[in-house]
Amino acid sequence: MIYIKTKDEIDILRQGGKILANILSKICQEVKPGISTAELEKMAVELILESGGSPAFKDYDMGDDIFFPTALCTSINNEVVHGSALPGRILKSGDIIGLDIGMEWPIQTKEEAEKNNRPFNPYSKNGGFFTDTCRTVGVGKINNEAKKLLRITRQALDIGLSKAIAGNTLNDIGRAIEIYVKKNGFSVVRDMVGHGVGYMAHEDPNVFNFEIGQNSPENELLESGMVIAIEPMVNQGKYGVRVSKNGYTILTSDNSLSAHFEHSVAILNKGNLIITEK
Repeated sequence: MIYIKTKDEIDILRQGGKILANILSKICQEVKPGISTAELEKMAVELILESGGSPAFKDYDMGDDIFFPTALCTSINNEVVHGSALPGRILKSGDIIGLDIGMEWPIQTKEEAEKNNRPFNPYSKNGGFFTDTCRTVGVGKINNEAKKLLRITRQALDIGLSKAIAGNTLNDIGRAIEIYVKKNGFSVVRDMVGHGVGYMAHEDPNVFNFEIGQNSPENELLESGMVIAIEPMVNQGKYGVRVSKNGYTILTSDNSLSAHFEHSVAILNKGNLIITEK
């Protein structure tokens, strides 16, 4: 089921998304050779709690009795997504790291929401609304091919966002991303996709980063009030992936580098609103 958000709900999502964008920016600024992902995790949790929010990913149920262990996903080099920040790993010059973070904000009772004239999320016991964003950054000095991978993935996200308008379809987003990525010599991961967001950390619909066909039953029409997370995951080599021994971290099948960028975005009557922008 696709949930349509009200104007007031989109407004509160934008407030939370701006806070989350600033948190992610602060974390990215701390990325340097010698820092541990455990330090970045500690910072993420502290900043989220200080803001009046709650981490969306920590203890998230991934199925098969697996619960994601951290608030921050730290995916290094050949890790596509779901790299855990704990136990801590030391970053070294030349690495790239995807920093994926989600937050529920504000944590509130129904009475507090009414008092503050805020919408209350009936789908969460904490009453807040969910946003989700990711950036991949270099550690110290990275090579030119890694720089290109980061640039193309970021630009692929921008291209996808430009297609996220009422009247277009999910396929318009995915096709545009895939064409651009392939033109630049990289490949789009096909086993992992974006998603709806807002009432929950992950909602319908699946948001594809590749062409699915105009007649696909999953090719939803974009309507005003939809809030989706667009998140191209781009591999330096082939698009195939595999699952790590821990059961949840996704790796490139050929051990090539992978980059990941993401924004939550609301579809409006005219254009869109990037929720997780500073």
